[in-house]
Amino acid sequence: MSARVAGHRLGCTGRSLRTEHTFDVTGIVLCPRANAVELTLTTGAHDDLPAVTAGYENERGRVQWRVHQALACAGQGGISAMSTAAPDPATVEPVLTLTMNPTVDICWDVDHLADIGKNRARVSFVAGGGGGINVARGVVRFGGRATAVHTAGREVGCRLNRLLDEEGIDHIAVDIDDETREAFVLFEIESRRSHHIVPPGPHLDDQEGRRCLDVLRQAIGTSRYVVASGSLPGGLPDDFYTAVARRAKADGCRMVLDTSGPALRQALTEGVFLIRTSRTEAADLLGRPVRGFDDALAVNEQLLAMGAAEIAITTIGDLGALCSTRHGHTELRTPSLPGGLLSDAGAGDSMVAALTVRLAAGDDPVSACALGVAVAAASVLTPGTEPFDRRLAESLCPDVGITFRTSS
Repeated sequence: MSARVAGHRLGCTGRSLRTEHTFDVTGIVLCPRANAVELTLTTGAHDDLPAVTAGYENERGRVQWRVHQALACAGQGGISAMSTAAPDPATVEPVLTLTMNPTVDICWDVDHLADIGKNRARVSFVAGGGGGINVARGVVRFGGRATAVHTAGREVGCRLNRLLDEEGIDHIAVDIDDETREAFVLFEIESRRSHHIVPPGPHLDDQEGRRCLDVLRQAIGTSRYVVASGSLPGGLPDDFYTAVARRAKADGCRMVLDTSGPALRQALTEGVFLIRTSRTEAADLLGRPVRGFDDALAVNEQLLAMGAAEIAITTIGDLGALCSTRHGHTELRTPSLPGGLLSDAGAGDSMVAALTVRLAAGDDPVSACALGVAVAAASVLTPGTEPFDRRLAESLCPDVGITFRTSS
């Protein structure tokens, strides 16, 4: 987090993109590093643009969001007080993740994938996976604290627990009767293409579902953020994540949801803190393909209007993401990549991890999402489900393009 600069009153004047009014922003100190600012406070704006006149409430106050939006309207596109440095773990709210349908991810390398005959493959990477587990791994990678609650069944479940123990990820396993699934990523070296093969997973009964909710409630402790990520296994009701959201709210937690299909649709009625949808999931909600930022804007406005989330983030493949709150919408465009795409497996989870750890450290949503876009970009440069290169992600972050836009 950039240090606040006391006593400065440096001002700049911007012109609204929507009206002819001008407004002043004070307390902004431009840093030598591009796209970053340090700040103390802002004055009121002589404009009716909601993103300028009202701020986003977070632990560090509303000033960060106000300054970012004012700079964006002024055409400077700055990220307010953003930091890619690892936060002090003592200052970051702990994160609790939930993975109802985890995997043991096995990545294979093959020189050339032949249609006939045997394909000789080498195991390149084996790790515990699934949405919430991947998010917990990413949170820790960025200096945060995380505990992963997950199901585990039979032999593969035992292997999952062992892998997480060996990796040093704090986790709580909920025993189930059915077998935990294995997922496979096959990387063909010749074409540099990845094939991600994921089975549906185990079947849980109602008692096992209730036990997971009870364990989650007991594990919340001092966690301020609960991240529910990934698909639901068979046997659980579509409104399972709705029950998770209610329990998180009852304990004063902010819930981050990243799922799809009926489980996502059912959760929209409860309302959570943040929803991330992929291009595919957003298209399902919108009823038409999501090809660009205009389509993402329509999805996010729909989510905000129905009270589904306070923050709506729709990712648009290699274009980037749109971050929306009631104060406005911000396009975050993917920076140029130093290499070709190898695998998009886990890119969304990595993004959720980065933005969650920065929100838990007190960043505003746009700054957190900018780091998330950079991390997702770094993730696609690694084969299979291997973790992203943190230094590469940090180097890409200043090049994330940022544009504030009004509603449609």
